[in-house]
Amino acid sequence: MKGELYVLDGATGTELNRRGVDTGLPLWSANALTSDTGLNALRQIHLDYLSAGADILTTNTFRTHRRVLDGTGHDARELTRRAVATAREAVAEFGRPARVAGSVAPLEDCYRPDLVPPDDECSAEHSERIHHLVEAGVDLLLIETMTSVREAVIAAKMATITGRPTWVSFVCDREGRILSGESVKVAAEILMPLGVKALGVNCGPAHKLAKPLAELRTFCGPDFPLIAYGNIGYADEKEGWVNTDAVDPESYLKYAQTWPAQIVGGCCGTTPDHIRKLKAHRVHFEAMAEFRHPTRSDL
Repeated sequence: MKGELYVLDGATGTELNRRGVDTGLPLWSANALTSDTGLNALRQIHLDYLSAGADILTTNTFRTHRRVLDGTGHDARELTRRAVATAREAVAEFGRPARVAGSVAPLEDCYRPDLVPPDDECSAEHSERIHHLVEAGVDLLLIETMTSVREAVIAAKMATITGRPTWVSFVCDREGRILSGESVKVAAEILMPLGVKALGVNCGPAHKLAKPLAELRTFCGPDFPLIAYGNIGYADEKEGWVNTDAVDPESYLKYAQTWPAQIVGGCCGTTPDHIRKLKAHRVHFEAMAEFRHPTRSDL
């Protein structure tokens, strides 16, 4: 965590799918938390990302909240606890310090801002899931793949009051606007005063992240940490995500070098090889990105 560039891990759900774990909807990646086989695969994925050089592991909690689990017979608190414990076990086994980020995803579909629940439901449900993550022992809270400024702000308010460092990342369209229609500048204007420690963009094609990140850099200034992690593949209503090899690690690195971000990693479809490439080229990446580096206390 003392390096010039912080490296986030890559995809979890799609990597589980690559390794033969059921990731069918509605539980998607949370299916891995319901069996010993799935938990073993998850632990190995965490270890592989640590081996690739990740400084930060993301918990497999994208779909461990009550709205998804109601009627399935699974308990949100228990699955969240298993997810955090598995990440912690991987860090302990690997023997190198790494932070564990608790993933907080949209309550509904990742690409449907029109489905965001009313404010009172958002507040209650995000408060509950964030409490579960903090209780389980995460180091920071990663509010990710947000499609709506309204939901992101509600989740960020619930997260920042816990005292855990809070990062927020959005999904943007091809024009660089958040899917709910606002610019990333508008989001930053609201979120920065709440005490959010990093802002960024994820789950979009790797070659499309530079534009909104440049807008954030201009507004947030040279010192504020930005986070960026793109995807490879495409969403499918039945499978959840379809993996492709359209962007190999070398190509992904070239796209990543255009991101003015201090925290970089991979989203859906990326693998430990993509993270290894980022880590191996961190010095060159740093020179290309031309950013100033945050201190440990900033994060």
